[in-house]
Amino acid sequence: MSASVVNQPKVIVLILNYNGRELLRDSVSSYLDNDYANFEVVVIDNGSRDGSQEFVASAYPRARVLRSETNLYYSGGFNLGLKYAFEERKADYALITNNDVRADKHLITALVEAAAADPARGFVIGKVYYYDQPDVLQTVGKKADPVMWNGGHIGMGERDRGQYDQAGQRDWCDDIYWLVSRRVYEAVGGYDTEFAFQGEDFDWEVRARQAGYVIYYTPEARLWHKESVTLGRTSARKTYYDSRNPLIVHMKYRTPDEFRAFFRIRVKSLLRSCFSLLLRLRLKHLYAMLNGFGSALRWGIRNKRLSFSHFVRMGH
Repeated sequence: MSASVVNQPKVIVLILNYNGRELLRDSVSSYLDNDYANFEVVVIDNGSRDGSQEFVASAYPRARVLRSETNLYYSGGFNLGLKYAFEERKADYALITNNDVRADKHLITALVEAAAADPARGFVIGKVYYYDQPDVLQTVGKKADPVMWNGGHIGMGERDRGQYDQAGQRDWCDDIYWLVSRRVYEAVGGYDTEFAFQGEDFDWEVRARQAGYVIYYTPEARLWHKESVTLGRTSARKTYYDSRNPLIVHMKYRTPDEFRAFFRIRVKSLLRSCFSLLLRLRLKHLYAMLNGFGSALRWGIRNKRLSFSHFVRMGH
C-alpha cells in the first residue's frame, strides 16, 4: 500500500441502485476514475431484477456489489451501505450518491479536503448540475426559511458563472450526493427508515445539527445529475411522500407554534394542488397527495406527536 493511501482518510463510495443497470455505466465509471487514492466503490443493489449485480461484477471488477434480495427502499438501502462502510470497513467517510449521476474526477478529493479541515463538518456537499444542461446548476445547497424551515434550492436553474464559488456553511441541502463523516454516524445513526423516500435527508440533517454538526459546501466538488430517474419526477409515489414526509419531520422536531404556522401553509398548498390535479383529471396523483397527508397525520397521532395545541393556539 502506498504512503499516499495510508495518509489519506478512507472513503467508501455508496451508489444505491434499483433496476438501473444502464445508469451504472456513468456513475460507477466516473467514480472509479476519481483522482483520490484511498477509496472503494460499493454498489448497493437494492433487490434489482435487471442483471445489475452481474453487470457490475463483469464490467467493473474494482467495484464491490452489496446485494439485498429485497428492496429496502432509499433509506434502508443506504443504511445497509453505511453499516458496511463504518462498522465493517471502519471508513472515515461514506460518500452517499445515486446511480443517475456522473462525477467529476476531483470530486472525492475536494469533499475530503473540505471535511478534514474541521471535524464539525458532518456533511459536505458541492455543485450539482443538470446532466442534460452541463453548465446549469440544480443546487448548491438549500436556504433556511422561518416557517418551512428547509427552504428552496440555492442556484437552481442558474448558469454557473462562478457566482457560487465561495465555500461555506449551508443551512440545509439535498442528498443527491454528500460526504458523511463517521462521527455523525456514531453520534446520531444513519437514515430513519420511516422516510422510505423523500425527506430522509432533512430528518438526518436535523439530528446531526442538534448534535452540533454542520453542513458545508465546497465549489470544488462537481457532479451532473439526471434527476429522479428511479422514483420518477412526476410519479404518484413521489407525490405521496412529498405530501407526507415533511409534515412528519416538523412533528418530530418543531414546537406546536412552529408546526401550526407550517401546517397552515401546507393546507393552503394542498388545496391549491388538489384543485389543479382535479382540473387536469390526474386522479391518481390527487389520491396519492391526500393519502400522504392523511398518513402523516395518522403517524403524528399514533406516535403522540400531535396535540390540540398543534392546531389551535393555547393561552394568550
